[in-house]
Amino acid sequence: MTEVIDGEAVAADVRADVADRVELLEHAGVTPGLATVLMSDDAASETYVSMKQRDCEEVGIEGIHVEIDPDAPASELYGTIDDLNDRDDVHGILVQLPVPEHVDTRQVLRRIDPEKDVDGFHPENVGRLVAGDARFKPCTPHGVQKLLEAYDVETEGADAVVVGRSDIVGKPMANLLIQKGPGGNATTTVCHSRTRDLEAKLSNADIVVAAAGIPEFVDGSMLKPGATVIDVGINKVDAETEKGYALVGDVDYDSASEVAGAITPVPGGVGPMTRAMLLYNTVKAAGIRHDVDVGLR
Repeated sequence: MTEVIDGEAVAADVRADVADRVELLEHAGVTPGLATVLMSDDAASETYVSMKQRDCEEVGIEGIHVEIDPDAPASELYGTIDDLNDRDDVHGILVQLPVPEHVDTRQVLRRIDPEKDVDGFHPENVGRLVAGDARFKPCTPHGVQKLLEAYDVETEGADAVVVGRSDIVGKPMANLLIQKGPGGNATTTVCHSRTRDLEAKLSNADIVVAAAGIPEFVDGSMLKPGATVIDVGINKVDAETEKGYALVGDVDYDSASEVAGAITPVPGGVGPMTRAMLLYNTVKAAGIRHDVDVGLR
């Protein structure tokens, strides 16, 4: 029987642990604060930000939300980031991506104070991750690590394949898997949409992390029997449903679940972990800023 990896349950455990760490900060007179910035009228982005704010309230993090007109000049967003960098009550800053085309995404990410960059996308934090001295691990790859740990999936010595090479998931995921230490020590291959003979790479993989952004790109025929399959993708496809679409991952769940030893569903797998690890990073950032050991590494 294939084991279904319950991201909702693991995320709930992470949030409960984070709430305990918030209490440690409160004893030291510190209330962690997360600022979310939205410069978009995209309904999905609006929903995602509101969910993050609700998560903050649940664990005792002070949520600060700023909305900027998508037609406003880029300077308004940059100025907002500068103001949040200077605020003592803000320990983490998250600018919801994507931003409008007239805004330079790289400049946005580089403008955030690296000690408040709870997404882990600032070049300084990327460099620290690669060097094995991460300040903040990017939320989605770190969430995947937590899922593997929660389900006792051994990474040491395992053959792992990451399908996807994005700065947000693929590259940092590969870096985490090859690091020395718990959750690492895997022999890791990074594949993508232009990889030749992807099936051959996947057929030997003990762990597969699919993050290519292509609906049902990986199917059961490509997998090694008993492999652990982590599906990071979430894609809308046309379907005869009330909404007119269905959400599917980068893995064909039906065929993969017949072969895999363990697999994440979509939704309910990696998504909840991404939000939970944002809270984790915010509390860690508050601890660093105020020199309080909250026990998060």
